[in-house]
Amino acid sequence: MSNLELLGEEAKKAERVLSIASTETKNKALLSIAEAITLRQKEWLDANEIDLAAAKENGMSTSLLDRLALSEERIKGIVKGINEIVDLEDPVGAVLERNTRPNGLMIEKRTVPMGVIAIIYEARPNVTVDAAALTLKSGNAVILRGGKEAINSNKAVVRIMKDALEKAGLPSGCISLVEDTSRESANELMHLNKYVDVLIPRGGRNLIRSVVANSTVPVIRTGEGVCHVYIDKEADLDMGAEVLYNAKCSRPSVCNAAECVLVHKDVLKDFMDKAVPYLQQKNVKLICDEYSFDQLGQKDQKATAEDWDTEFGDYILAVKTVNDVNEAVEFVSLHGTGHSEAIITKNKETADIFLNSVDAAAVYWNASTRFTDGGEFGLGAEIGISTQKLHARGPMGLKELTSYKYVVVGNGQVR
Repeated sequence: MSNLELLGEEAKKAERVLSIASTETKNKALLSIAEAITLRQKEWLDANEIDLAAAKENGMSTSLLDRLALSEERIKGIVKGINEIVDLEDPVGAVLERNTRPNGLMIEKRTVPMGVIAIIYEARPNVTVDAAALTLKSGNAVILRGGKEAINSNKAVVRIMKDALEKAGLPSGCISLVEDTSRESANELMHLNKYVDVLIPRGGRNLIRSVVANSTVPVIRTGEGVCHVYIDKEADLDMGAEVLYNAKCSRPSVCNAAECVLVHKDVLKDFMDKAVPYLQQKNVKLICDEYSFDQLGQKDQKATAEDWDTEFGDYILAVKTVNDVNEAVEFVSLHGTGHSEAIITKNKETADIFLNSVDAAAVYWNASTRFTDGGEFGLGAEIGISTQKLHARGPMGLKELTSYKYVVVGNGQVR
């Protein structure tokens, strides 16, 4: 039996205990984890320093280093997220429907945990804790497989969380880490059907597409974000410039950051006159279509066909001019990834066309795409942003980590 199969077997045993654990028990474990992370944060930070040093030596980009880096302030935020999950309603055991059939059978539809959830992700050690906390509260065991860039950080915090679980009376197998970060381990995890009920990839396009193409375990596709902001001819241009700056520059490496601005031709020059000074604060590189390149006189480069489908994850912004909202919707339908799309306009009818026609997990009117987040939506921490339609869509919180079963009560009925 391989090491991964041993992890899977351990997770399956732990899941049977966790699936029937009381809310009080799960919350006690979460509070124990929050306390342990706070008390042992130096252990985690020291491990993170090792990862950061190696990443810098290997030439990791500034935006990805930001994803990898921990600090006392970030750890406080992570602990705060755990405490918020404690305060959320337990999603397990809710009665979704109840009816009594003519033959006297009483049928209830109740929420239940999914079972064992595996997560493949990249250089974000905060995901390790967010995922563990959410799966724990929703009664699921989790197998975590992070990237090699964060392996020391992940090993440290999983060790801390496992100790806290045992202190709280739950099996340490509720949370497991695949310490082998090779492609082989990822491939084996994608085929661990005997133990894993669902696989969630979090990361860049290549990772997500590889998992979707190769996994025999059911996959929930998350995270790929080629997001757009459309500036309509009736937009408040000052608002639009501020929203675009936030959507692109507040944290360009995340999946809800804008990668492309669509601008109505009638307001292109006026809008960019307002937006460029904002964008220059972060030295944003513009990649323009032919019309905007000619009109703006920028020294930036012209866009290629591939640029419209690229999740840059950096201070790079594609600029595309359109004739109206319908052309904007068509462009989004061709090049968006179903994540988050925004329109800036004063015209409600135009906004309604965009909001109703764009097929994405979240659509915005006069607001930044950066709000697509479990915490911002009131869900607590999230396991990821689902860009598919089955079974969950958008930020995946506790309820999205449950399934359901039918409980049928009779008094001797036969068919």
